[in-house]
Amino acid sequence: MKSLIFDAGPIISLTTNDLLWILEPLKKNFKGKFYLTEAVKHELVDRPLETKKFKFEAIKVEKMIEDGILEIIDNAFIKENTPNLLNTANQIFKAYDYNMRIVHFAEMSVIAAAANLNADAIVIDEKTTRLLIENPRMVGDILKNTLHTAISTNEKSLKDFSDFARNIKTIRSVELVTIAYEKGYLNEFVTKIPDARKNLLESVLWGVKLNGCAVSKDEIEQILKLEIK
Repeated sequence: MKSLIFDAGPIISLTTNDLLWILEPLKKNFKGKFYLTEAVKHELVDRPLETKKFKFEAIKVEKMIEDGILEIIDNAFIKENTPNLLNTANQIFKAYDYNMRIVHFAEMSVIAAAANLNADAIVIDEKTTRLLIENPRMVGDILKNTLHTAISTNEKSLKDFSDFARNIKTIRSVELVTIAYEKGYLNEFVTKIPDARKNLLESVLWGVKLNGCAVSKDEIEQILKLEIK
């Protein structure tokens, strides 16, 4: 069965842009499963339900779960490997003789679930975790440039993490909204304003960017050039 494993970031980005509803038609088109881990559900539903500010967003996500659009995945493999991955990833880079805490528990649960299910991809907006999978050396370079200090690399930890995540692919919320645009799911928002379709696509691309999706201005411009003809 095809599957995507979602981190919290893309769900938050879609929810805050009133785009969470696109997951239902996207899932039907995908013809597979959309999963949240227990740790991600805790970030999206359990914890926000205890607040005033984000309670409605949590309710929206809970409704998607109850409707079966998002499903919860939890098993012994995920429970065992998530803390191991967390420890390994957070021992890869060191600055000022301290290990750099670069990832969080929920993100690692997503990677563990993806490995367990041989998922088609994980959906994650967070740049560091995505780069740690795709180009971990770049993470070290970014840390060096940001902190203006030498960064040492634990080669064993890097290899262990890379071996575990070797076959995992990543996509972002920006790709999800672009696909939704391509499939016509956003057509009801095409207005009579000039360049209506370009403005629509640009609005959702910048919407997810400004709510946490790691996508550059140049990438957005490139998507607009490709999609608007």
